Amino acid sequence: MIANYGFQATVTARPGMGDRLVDLLLSALNDGGPGTSTHCVVYLVCRSASDPDVVHVTEGWTSEEDHHRVFAGEAAQALVARLDGLLAGESAYTDYVPVRGKAAF
Repeated sequence: MIANYGFQATVTARPGMGDRLVDLLLSALNDGGPGTSTHCVVYLVCRSASDPDVVHVTEGWTSEEDHHRVFAGEAAQALVARLDGLLAGESAYTDYVPVRGKAAF
């Protein structure tokens, strides 16, 4: 599948909660999680090299509509609800249109 829609989010955990934030974000790849959808082409969780409480998430989806549909589902909404208690503030998002690249994990 090809990613036609994507975004990069930078989220900051409350002090000392970076590990829990990363674990929660990676749980999206567990059975039934939003990252397991066939419409999710890229799901990459990275940490800042200088601040372990800053986490970057890159997602690539077959379409924006597919992304919104999957994230309106129960599993995704449960994950989002659990994020609120870990975050230090608002997340920064950058939407983009993927052109070409490589993702192999």
